[in-house]
Amino acid sequence: MRIAAVLHDRCQNRKCNKECVKFCPLVRTGVECITFTEKGKPLISETLCHGCGICVNKCQFDAIKIIGLADELKGEMVHQYGENSFRLYRLPVPKRGVITGILGPNGIGKTTAIKLLSGAEVPNLGRFSAPPPKDEVLEHFAGTELYDHLKNVYSGNMKVAVKPQYVDKLPQSVNGVVRDLLGRVQERMNIEEAAELFELGEVLDRELTKLSGGELQRLAMAATVMKEADIYFFDEPTSYLDIYQRVKMARIIKGLSADKQVIVIEHDLAILDYLADNVNVVYGSEGAYGVFTLARQVRTAINVYLDGYLPEENIRFRDRPIEFDSSPPRAEWNTPDLVEFDGAEKDLGGFKLTIGKGAVKIGESVGIVGPNATGKTTFVKMLAGVIKPDKGNLASVVKVSYKPQYISADAEGTVRDLLYAKAYDTVNSGFFEGEVLNPLGIKHLMDKDARTLSGGELQRVAITMCLAAEADMYLFDEPSAYLDSNQRMNAARTIRRMMEKTGRSGMIVDHDIYFLDMVSDSMMVFGGEPGHHGIGEGPFDMRDGMNKFLSAVDITFRRDADTKRPRINKSDSRLDKEQKSKGEYYYS
Repeated sequence: MRIAAVLHDRCQNRKCNKECVKFCPLVRTGVECITFTEKGKPLISETLCHGCGICVNKCQFDAIKIIGLADELKGEMVHQYGENSFRLYRLPVPKRGVITGILGPNGIGKTTAIKLLSGAEVPNLGRFSAPPPKDEVLEHFAGTELYDHLKNVYSGNMKVAVKPQYVDKLPQSVNGVVRDLLGRVQERMNIEEAAELFELGEVLDRELTKLSGGELQRLAMAATVMKEADIYFFDEPTSYLDIYQRVKMARIIKGLSADKQVIVIEHDLAILDYLADNVNVVYGSEGAYGVFTLARQVRTAINVYLDGYLPEENIRFRDRPIEFDSSPPRAEWNTPDLVEFDGAEKDLGGFKLTIGKGAVKIGESVGIVGPNATGKTTFVKMLAGVIKPDKGNLASVVKVSYKPQYISADAEGTVRDLLYAKAYDTVNSGFFEGEVLNPLGIKHLMDKDARTLSGGELQRVAITMCLAAEADMYLFDEPSAYLDSNQRMNAARTIRRMMEKTGRSGMIVDHDIYFLDMVSDSMMVFGGEPGHHGIGEGPFDMRDGMNKFLSAVDITFRRDADTKRPRINKSDSRLDKEQKSKGEYYYS
């Protein structure tokens, strides 16, 4: 079975010479295999196309995909948005008393699946021009577990609660203060109980437009959990949250699963491993198609995802597996100190930051961990020279390249314009293309208007711009935000390789343990009283730093026997108790 997909956001039909048509062998013989829509976009006949791939190779914007799929998928399409548009095959099956995780890259149908299962959209079974009615959809799924689920949803016998993916858009759709929103959904608990559980007491009377990303996430979670429902959908419930809050959200969701159906989309693999019982891996091609595999036990599913190979279906969906080190990174560095800091302080009025004695060595990558509102971003800004410390001299004489926490594209022009303006010679070099542009998938974004980039695309461009600058130290504030799990691993390896191959130093603030495990040589730990007094200590060697950090979170990690990836131990399990008794919270 062959499908054709045209990615309209990539297609720059006003900037090309219609190479897709001019070089198509069938068109040149008089067969209208490729025509154009009213908007000037190519329309490919999947019936006539021979799959030669010439149009794919000739399109300078990589806007065309011709893909061969297994014939077994022919009768399993559940939804298609239009001709030459994205199509989804199969759906996960919710089960009572079980938390079902969904794992896969962005752009291959995870959120679409939630819309279909929650009743927000009705599967069209590929008939996008004449969608079938609900009765016909139910008839299609007759004899399967999905039939009962969809029948209950369509008849109104199943109450549904959905935590949306983009919580930053919440203020645009809901007006008023936090208390007003929570007051509308007091079913399983009241406002005061929810405020205590989700740490919203200080913002109950604050306008939604004035909430931070983490506060909006906790508000969205509270509004969802407060509803009395039969099935709960959580679309990326931990974005914007620190590791303390992520573990807490995971425990709250686990508490729901005793007598409810729960489906979770999550890109933090450590949290997904800790949270889910079964996981459906989704593979496909961004913007073209997505296929849900059968549910697997969570450990097996994540290992399959990291390996990039589905043994039952004999399908490889990643060129090479994602691998982790089997032992902790080296603890000692013999290189000279690049930056030293001793007793630096900053008073921002209601918040004070204190930094202990420490140093970053040449060629060292330092991970920075700690709760939100303990001064991690303030510390990085002081290193970057954005703000000055009240005590101590953190604004080093070394040259610094800085990627801030909150990123936006206000400048006009394409991604290519931004990168060339930053460092033309570096971006054009073969080394930079092989080590940064290709792994981060920047090639496909080069001709896009920077102001139209999604959050994940903008994050990858921001990382690229930071690495393109000539500097002695590179500072990254939450580089994994908005990225899917695959992109996070690629970004971590890219930053790590650039630091190793160029001999530069890096400091990386993040909350994803997998990301930090892959990118860091040592660890700086922040603590104190969030929002009032932050204390930064280190850098420590990786084991000591992670032990110090995880002991405060009260979770322990072990290494997976097959992939060597970090895994959170179940609370009060034998391994959890053993490692806590030894003071080994990281891994043994």
